[in-house]
Amino acid sequence: MRRTVVATGLALLLLAAGCGESHAPAAPAGAGAPTASRQDPAQAERTLASLRKVDDLPLYEMTYVGDYDPTAGVAGATPPSPFGCSLFAALADRDRPLFARNFDWEPNPALVLRTDPPDGYASISLVDISYLGVAADPAGDRRLLDAPLLPFDGMNERGLAVGLAADDGARAEPVPGRPTVGSVRILRLVLDAAATVDEALAVFARYNLDFDGGPPLHYLLADATGASAVVEFVDGKLTVDRRRGPWQALTNVPAVGVADPDLRRDHRYGVLAKELDRTGGVLDAPGALRLLDAVRQPHTRWSVTYGLRSGEVRLVTAGGGTRDYRLPMS
Repeated sequence: MRRTVVATGLALLLLAAGCGESHAPAAPAGAGAPTASRQDPAQAERTLASLRKVDDLPLYEMTYVGDYDPTAGVAGATPPSPFGCSLFAALADRDRPLFARNFDWEPNPALVLRTDPPDGYASISLVDISYLGVAADPAGDRRLLDAPLLPFDGMNERGLAVGLAADDGARAEPVPGRPTVGSVRILRLVLDAAATVDEALAVFARYNLDFDGGPPLHYLLADATGASAVVEFVDGKLTVDRRRGPWQALTNVPAVGVADPDLRRDHRYGVLAKELDRTGGVLDAPGALRLLDAVRQPHTRWSVTYGLRSGEVRLVTAGGGTRDYRLPMS
């Protein structure tokens, strides 16, 4: 039924300058004490000691030492979710598949987080740490030990990447018997447990998603084999759109079951689609960042590319910094 009003929804979205109405971040309940950490005291201190500021966004880096519980408090309230605005996967070059995204939101501090849980895949992800209740000067703040719970995009050591974007028409009806997890937390569960798009979709299917406290979302997934998919909630039900060409993109308009000409009426989606068509779905990191710059908005906080086979990550922030990382791939 939602698809019958797509044209109207697209027209309204085209009038919006940003990704949606602003929601101020709020700390999770009980944010004064960590809830996810399974670390011993020495591991917790090593984690906090690894924190360093690397640009004026402000952007920080931290390496999480030891284990955490990715399901801690899954039945509790979810912090307001962000609007992630422009994402794409360029997958035609099987040796260099790439995932890219702009994150467009409030001027909050961000964190590049490395995790390597003993029972999950190592990953690198980006976190808006204001959602932990952490201020712009977070040194020594033990709430950072909950940072693994809130990745807004990321990639794991198997080359599985995931990111989110607002989809105001989405509605997730709970399925009896499934645990409920926050709409951002699901990214952590995917990064820790899924090596492929198929495995990621299986993770989504095991949980009910809670959109309370923030905008409803949809998600783009891609992996090192060149597979990708969009996950949306249509008429309350999880629905998947697997790619049918050399690329797949996502902005803030519904994508599943929508005709390509209608999708391209959204300005940012149209820009992405035109360039990805021109290149045949082949882009390296510099080319992907140029394309992200073409759909940049005044409130874009970061642009990032993930090399799904190389493990290379390139991050450009609104603070003016460019950072390169490499995740060892398995």
